[in-house]
Amino acid sequence: MKISIVTISYNNIEDLQKTCNSIDEQSIAPYEHIIIDGSTVNDISNWLNSIAKKPYRTFYCEKDNGIADAFNKGINKSSGEIIQLLNAGDSFFDNNALSIVQNKLNKNNKINWLHGKYEYFRGSHWVIIGKKYNKNLLYRGMRSICHQTMFVKKEVYDEFGLYDQKLKIGMDYDFICRISNISAEFINDPLIKMKPDGISNTNYLESLKEMSSIYKKHNGFSILHHLWKIRLILLYYLMNTKFGKFLFKLKYKIKLSIIV
Repeated sequence: MKISIVTISYNNIEDLQKTCNSIDEQSIAPYEHIIIDGSTVNDISNWLNSIAKKPYRTFYCEKDNGIADAFNKGINKSSGEIIQLLNAGDSFFDNNALSIVQNKLNKNNKINWLHGKYEYFRGSHWVIIGKKYNKNLLYRGMRSICHQTMFVKKEVYDEFGLYDQKLKIGMDYDFICRISNISAEFINDPLIKMKPDGISNTNYLESLKEMSSIYKKHNGFSILHHLWKIRLILLYYLMNTKFGKFLFKLKYKIKLSIIV
């Protein structure tokens, strides 16, 4: 199946360059790479127009109405059967990541969407996390899934809709809640290295608030969800202490399972 990669950017030329380099270094090329740039300065536009253009890369430099709007623009412009959202600053874990995904898709063209593990900066350390999607654990939020590792069939967007532009952070969680009843495949390999200062990390408490609103909209009130949210808040404050970082380092060293 043909894979379209959508990358959104906003006044972050070095991040975009990193992502483009990661895509260009893959052992197989994507079907297309679409850049949606909503920057207020011309650095990215000037750079994209000055370099040799890859045959699979197109770009659109114009104002948008935020992250969800930029995602939706990229999806609407995609012509591949499978769509991945790889933000500027994120990169593939290694040069074979896209090949691993392509091989999985080629073996089963009935896959609705798949995801894999990813490398993530937590507690002052890079760790690899990721677990198979389980709709019964949606009360935990994204639960070791990030949209960067999600490869979604375009037909799924056609059926369930695009990203909610009213949401500022949790639009990917809202989308997963909407597609919760369709099957997903899991790749037990790291596919992505996530940029450490994404919006859900820099605005973590606000993201939890939005997550609760989304969960309630789709599933109603849940005591499990509220208890889990309290747990995440406590862990957030703990992880911002020296003692918390020490505990995390110790836990990682002895290879205990990481619950997120």
